[in-house]
Amino acid sequence: MPSAAGCPRAEVRPMDAIYARQSIDKKGSLSIEGQIELCRKFTVDDALVFSDKGFSGKNTKRPAFGELMEAVEAGRVKKIVVYRLDRFSRSLADFSQIWELLRKNDVEFLSVNEQFDTSSPMGRAMLNIVMTFAQLERETTAERVRDNYHHRVSLGAWPGGPAPYGYALSKAELDGRKVSSLIADENAKTVLRIFEEYVRSETSLRALAKTLTEQGIHGPKREAWDNVTLSRILRNPVYVQADEAVYCYYLAQGIQIRQMPEVFDGVHGCLLIGKRDRSRGKYTKKDEQMLSLSTHEGIIPSSLWLRAQDKLSGQMQLPRANAGKYSWLTGLLKCGKCGYAVKVNYIKSEQRCKLVCSGRSNFGNCDESIDVDLRELEAHIANELQHILDACPAELPTVGEERAQAEAVLEIEQKIDRLVNALAESSDVAVVYISKMIEKLHAEREQLLHTAPHSASQIRRLDFSRSAFDEEKLIAAEFIERIELDGNHVNIIWKV
Repeated sequence: MPSAAGCPRAEVRPMDAIYARQSIDKKGSLSIEGQIELCRKFTVDDALVFSDKGFSGKNTKRPAFGELMEAVEAGRVKKIVVYRLDRFSRSLADFSQIWELLRKNDVEFLSVNEQFDTSSPMGRAMLNIVMTFAQLERETTAERVRDNYHHRVSLGAWPGGPAPYGYALSKAELDGRKVSSLIADENAKTVLRIFEEYVRSETSLRALAKTLTEQGIHGPKREAWDNVTLSRILRNPVYVQADEAVYCYYLAQGIQIRQMPEVFDGVHGCLLIGKRDRSRGKYTKKDEQMLSLSTHEGIIPSSLWLRAQDKLSGQMQLPRANAGKYSWLTGLLKCGKCGYAVKVNYIKSEQRCKLVCSGRSNFGNCDESIDVDLRELEAHIANELQHILDACPAELPTVGEERAQAEAVLEIEQKIDRLVNALAESSDVAVVYISKMIEKLHAEREQLLHTAPHSASQIRRLDFSRSAFDEEKLIAAEFIERIELDGNHVNIIWKV
């Protein structure tokens, strides 16, 4: 009996292949089964069938699509038949790459709906034309959607989507027609409470989140509250009864404002839109943001809302009292799995510190168990920092606090410039508000200029092992971007 190695290999016979895709079930959309039946009329013998249900055509990350491409490269496919071109790909760039792969493997392409077949020169020309116009149509549609969104906001209408916490969707009359708007609901009193409690000097976001959760008050998306949710509510101008003081506040920030200051009547809320960095969940450049007075009524008096903004800004710029008292690495430690901060818990009974992922302890969305000894980690990083300091010149420019001070002064000066430029176009009432804000900013600037930076900012020939705790924190923050902890693995990301 001949061995398997001696047997002739079966020749792969290329076949026709059908590809069908449907992202969602909806009325008027041809089902996957219907697409396959139509395609069978254009295939020879039994065709290979590949189908993706519930996947978008915006990219090629689709299970069955991937299997089809593998079959193409393996020489198992001679022609691909689809019901419509957009069932196969909705991106001109993606299809261009796919088409090169098909040509390389001598695979033809046929679209039933567009009625072209790449086995002919005319079919190939038609393919390029159809793909170009399909891409243009999608880009034009996306641009129209964006323009309509901005137009609705500029009119004061709610642009769409779920209502913010504390509001329900409603209708309002604008220039004789009904538009989407907001109306306060039963959660509005919780929003007011959040602002009132937060502005108290002793209240932190963490403490407020804990109180609301313990009292069983449901948050916007889940039962528990956290710092991020509270911060977003406190910063959102949708809640403020916007007057000219709020107008001046945003004017100083460099935000584009659609209306004149006298329109800000102290009754209605605002809508803020702009480009977002989705990976961070924050707006990007301020000059790309737009503020518009809305048709809905605000919940929070402007004075209370502005006090909350002042406190939030202060918490961003100033270290918290007693923060990181157990380690000078606090604030730099991050979970390598979920990205949340790693906090230092002191276990009194064991007289030691334990590193814990806050994503796991606070939100339950991470299962990482960090097995790193804090003191050993500090010793290792201190040694690395000492090597860096030894390589530094005898005297470096001041860092840390001086740089932060210079940036703070520059930001205030920019705010003053914006307000001064706005004075010429403002009403008499607005001039009073703007002038008061300019005076306040000048006072803040003078106070900053006359406050000498702490000597801990001076990094000269330092012996890190003999540095004070605050100096260690300052030096570490100057040279280290973050420290990622994953199990017992440590990854230090340096700034230098």
